[in-house]
Amino acid sequence: MRITNQLHFTENHRYCVYRDFALSSLDYRLLGSLYQPMIGAMAVGIYYSLYQQLPGDRIGFSALEQQRRLFLSLDLEPGEKGRSFFIEQSSKLEAVGLMQTSRRYLSSSEDYVYDYQLFRPLSPEEFFKNQHLTLLLRDKVGKYMVLSLKEELMSEEPAELTGSQRENLSVPFYDLFRLNTQVVDYELEQAIYQTASDRQTGGGPDVISKGFDYADIIRRFPRESVNRSYVEALKYRLDQLAVINITAKKYQLTLLETCRLLDEDEVFDEEGHLQEDVLKYKANLYFRQSKRRTEQHARHLADRQANQQDEPAVEQPVEMNYYVEVPPLFQGQCDIHQYNMILRNEPYTLVLQRFFSQGSVPDGVLDIFQKIDLNYKLKEEVINVLIHYIHVDRRSWAKSSIEAVASDLLGKQIHTYEQAVEYIREKMNYKQQAERRRGTKRASSPGWKNSKLKGKPEIPVITDKPAAKKLSQAELEAIRQKAMKLDGKL
Repeated sequence: MRITNQLHFTENHRYCVYRDFALSSLDYRLLGSLYQPMIGAMAVGIYYSLYQQLPGDRIGFSALEQQRRLFLSLDLEPGEKGRSFFIEQSSKLEAVGLMQTSRRYLSSSEDYVYDYQLFRPLSPEEFFKNQHLTLLLRDKVGKYMVLSLKEELMSEEPAELTGSQRENLSVPFYDLFRLNTQVVDYELEQAIYQTASDRQTGGGPDVISKGFDYADIIRRFPRESVNRSYVEALKYRLDQLAVINITAKKYQLTLLETCRLLDEDEVFDEEGHLQEDVLKYKANLYFRQSKRRTEQHARHLADRQANQQDEPAVEQPVEMNYYVEVPPLFQGQCDIHQYNMILRNEPYTLVLQRFFSQGSVPDGVLDIFQKIDLNYKLKEEVINVLIHYIHVDRRSWAKSSIEAVASDLLGKQIHTYEQAVEYIREKMNYKQQAERRRGTKRASSPGWKNSKLKGKPEIPVITDKPAAKKLSQAELEAIRQKAMKLDGKL
C-alpha cells in the first residue's frame, strides 16, 4: 500500500471490502501452511478479518464502515503507529497476491474511501509453478519443508494410469438442453451486463469496455495547467472525449498517462479543439517508451534469475529427418549428429560464440537475440536454428535483418526445432527455385546465348595507312601535265 501522506489514511476514513469467492477447507489450509510462513500470522489475520466483513455465503461488496472498527478488531492502537503497522502488513498481502488496495475520491464528502479487494489463494499446482512464491517459501522454511508440503498437498496420478489414452465421454450442453430463443429478454440481459461491468478490478475505469469518464479525467488533471479550461470543456464535447478513449485503448494508456498527455503542448489549439493527429503521435511515443521500459525490465529480471536452475535440463534428441547440414565453418570439428545436438540443446549464447570464433560476439547482435529470447519468447532451439539459417544463407547480421526473420517465425507460430528446420528448408528451396527461374529466363531471351559466347560485338578497327608507292620521273611528268590540262593552262 503506497501512502505518501499519513493524513490521507486514518481511522476516520471509510472502507469497503470486495470479494467474488468463498474460502474452502483447502484454501484455509493453504493460508496456514504456505502463506502464513511467508507473510506472518498478523497479515493472515488481517486477511481473515477483511474476509469476514461479508457473510460467507455471499459475494460482492461489504457495507461502508469506518476503519476505526477494523483497527479495534485487530487490537491496533489508533494513531500513527497503528496505521503504519496496518500498512506494512497489508503490503505483504498485496505482494503475495492476496489483496489489492484502491482509493476512491468522493466529491460529495471531499474525502477518500478505501476499497480492499481480496483474492483467493493460489491452488497448490499454481503456487508451486510460481517461482517467486516458491523461492520465498524456501527462504522461510527450507527446501525440504517445501518438498514435503508439495507432497502433502498434491497427489500424483496412479502409476497404472500413466501413459493411458483418455477418452472424453462428457455430454455437451446443447445435446441435453434446448433454450427458447424466440423470446429475448432485453431487460434481463441489460441487468446482468450492468452487474458484471460495475466492478472494475484495476482500481479505475476500464478503458477496454467503456473508457474513461469526464469525472475521472478532471479529478486527476492539474488545476494549474494551461489546458485546464480545454479539458473542462470535454464535458460538453463527447465526440472529443470518445477520440481520447479510442486513443487510450489503442495505445494502452492508463488514466494517469492520459491526463499527462492532455497536459502536453499543442494537444489543443487556441480555440480549445482537440488535435487528433498530435494526440495520436504523442500517445504512440508513450506506448513505445512504455514497451521499451517493459522489455528492459524483463531482461533485467532474467539476468538476475539466470543460473538459478538446480537440475540440469534433459538433453533432447534430434530425428534424422530434421538434420541440417554442417556449415564449412565447423567441418572437421563435429559431425552432423553432434552439430544438430548442439543446435537442439545448447543455449543460444554459446551457439553465437561458436559462430563468432575469431572474437567476442558484438553487443548489437547479443542485444537483438536477448530481445528475441526474453520479449518475443522464442524457444532457444528455434533461436539456434535461426542463427544457423543466417550463417548458411549469408544473410546480414544487422538488427533489421535478424528481426525480420524472427518476426516471420513468430507470425507463423514456429515453436519447435522441427518446425524451424522445415521453415528454413522452405526458404532455401524457394530461393533456389527463384534462381533457376531467373537463369532459365535469361537463357531463353533473344541474343543472350550468342552474346554470352562471343562477349562484346566485334568492331572494325582502322589500321595505319600503307606506305606510299614511289613514282618514276615519267609518271610524275604525266600527272603534272594532266593537272595543268585540267586547270586550262595547256
